[in-house]
Amino acid sequence: MVKIRLMRFGAKKNPHYRVVVVDSHKKRNGRYIESLGFYDPRKTVEEYLKIDNERAAHWLGLGAQPTLRAVRLLEQSGVEVPAKVRAKRTKAYIESAKHKANQEASA
Repeated sequence: MVKIRLMRFGAKKNPHYRVVVVDSHKKRNGRYIESLGFYDPRKTVEEYLKIDNERAAHWLGLGAQPTLRAVRLLEQSGVEVPAKVRAKRTKAYIESAKHKANQEASA
């Protein structure tokens, strides 16, 4: 399965990420198929998010599964994420939030 996810680079305590298309069995910083752009979560530069929208839409059309963070970044960039993909990721996020709340309540 092909995924769209973030690949970390940058110095210690200074994260920068590449938005990449990668085989799901590869490591986080392993070889990737294509780099779609970059993301600077600290917003140290004016253009902290840059994604090639055409290529991202192409990979989504081929069935690439973005991670939850990648979905949010793609939407910020202006890529139309299919509703099916968004719903799948949103459901997982809601379930994990419920699970965390149950753990905190029982502790």
